Amino acid sequence: MDPRGARWTAPSLCMALVLLQASISACAGAPKTYIVQMAASEKPSSFDFHHEWYASTVKSVSSAQVEAEEEDGAYARIVYNYETAFHGFAARLDEDEAERMAEAAGVLAVLPETMGVFIACSAGNAGPDPISLTNLSPWITTVGASTMDRDFPATVTLGNGANITGVSLYKGRKNLSPRQQYPVVYMGGNSSVPNPRSMCLEGTLEPNAVAGKIVICDRGISPRVQKGQVVKEAGGIGMILANTAANGEELVADSHLLPAVAVGESEGVAAKKYTRTAPKPTATLSFAGTKLGIRPSPVVAAFSSRGPNYLTLEILKPDLIAPGVNILAAWSGDASPSSLASDRRRVGFNILSGTSMSCPHVAGVAALLKASHPDWSPAQIKSALMTTAYVHDNTYRVLKDAATGDASTPFEHGAGHIHPVRALNPGLVYDIGQNEYLEFLCTQNLTTTQLKGFTKNSNMTCKGSFSSPGDLNYPAISAVFTDQPATPLTVRRTVTNVGPPSSTYHVKVTKFKGADVVVEPSTLHFSSANQKLAYKVTVRTKAAQKTPEYGALSWSDGVHVVRSPLVLTWLPPM
Repeated sequence: MDPRGARWTAPSLCMALVLLQASISACAGAPKTYIVQMAASEKPSSFDFHHEWYASTVKSVSSAQVEAEEEDGAYARIVYNYETAFHGFAARLDEDEAERMAEAAGVLAVLPETMGVFIACSAGNAGPDPISLTNLSPWITTVGASTMDRDFPATVTLGNGANITGVSLYKGRKNLSPRQQYPVVYMGGNSSVPNPRSMCLEGTLEPNAVAGKIVICDRGISPRVQKGQVVKEAGGIGMILANTAANGEELVADSHLLPAVAVGESEGVAAKKYTRTAPKPTATLSFAGTKLGIRPSPVVAAFSSRGPNYLTLEILKPDLIAPGVNILAAWSGDASPSSLASDRRRVGFNILSGTSMSCPHVAGVAALLKASHPDWSPAQIKSALMTTAYVHDNTYRVLKDAATGDASTPFEHGAGHIHPVRALNPGLVYDIGQNEYLEFLCTQNLTTTQLKGFTKNSNMTCKGSFSSPGDLNYPAISAVFTDQPATPLTVRRTVTNVGPPSSTYHVKVTKFKGADVVVEPSTLHFSSANQKLAYKVTVRTKAAQKTPEYGALSWSDGVHVVRSPLVLTWLPPM
């Protein structure tokens, strides 16, 4: 299917990680939208469904006059029901009704709907597959995951003397002696394709085959820690958890139930080859605790979902990456560190990985920016985060992709890795207002009914001020050529000066093989704070490329570097 054919069909809903209150004008006593959080456990048994309870609660606080005027009564006043991030609903209430709602049984909180909300959402954990992103709306900051310069090294020492470096969080009492070798076995046979036994799935390991041995288990299907549980229950004394091609060389540390080390794909292949060829294969496992200063870092996580943006190629996603591998944070005592029911360990802190770990990093930095710059809009905060992000690791090379070991691209790392200190002083920002988002939606071939789903405004009409989605004042530029030979493509951007009142910025653009890129003007002279200046970018194809080209457009005044990723894509002829 043509990736440009899919368009927005419904509002993108995402839990706001940071709520930044902004004032909204409203007539006194006029209904507004309120978010009502309910205690799901307090639903009366007389209601079969939660939405019936919600409607009854709305009716109980509504005036008789309002109920009489609305044909569908309470149901008509409920805008949306929430069942995933929390239980509750959004409803149109006046101030008096909202006050009564706050006192109603089962109500935990009543919050007015706000504008000016910064929203950070996870890109998803479907990597390394391309086109695997979620949360693609341009008003959302979509966050991928990266590693840090901290690791938890562990070593597999094979009987032939080879040392294989991996990771582990194991800190149990049943350590294997690093000076003693133990039998090691791989149940996958000679097949190079993982199977239920090689992946150590439940019920696949026979005690007489693995008891007293270290077992090599392939990743896949079941949770990583659960594989160790299967090995332990079958009598195994340790586990080597081997990545497959889907995971590459990315290593994720876990709180295993027995001595266990996770190793990359190539090292796993070497260990399995050894067990197949050695007359009596042996190994031992050792653990080194925490190590800092890991190089290279950061690295884009293999599991981090990737672009391109299948809904709108002109909007580059993800927006940026942040730490999301082996993240230390507080942990509830209600669950074990492995989340397995059989695991009786309880801890106050745990280490997890995922874009759900990287997303809060960005939300937290956004809160810091809002505290430092309370007048900034969500789009300006997002711009500051993106244009100050970095794309080189601590070895001064382009950020690597853990899935391939090669340099990553903006489809993996977006604008780059978040840099909180630089984001506080970006120099210039790209702002986007409500009307611009609406004009963007008008380029998405939506029906009037679909547009109302976003705007809640029956009078919304498209003015046609955007010729393409790429006209949105986004902090990244994705130029998409749909015809051959490609006609020149022009996009326009406006920047706001949030640095010194008097400043001059000069532009620098990557040279591309397939196109010439011209920026006009090439110099921006600012004379006051918050002054806005516009520029245009014209891309002329020289030779269409079979794969996208990646580069950047940067404005610099000698102190600030305001960098936007620039991606050129040539679609094949239809």
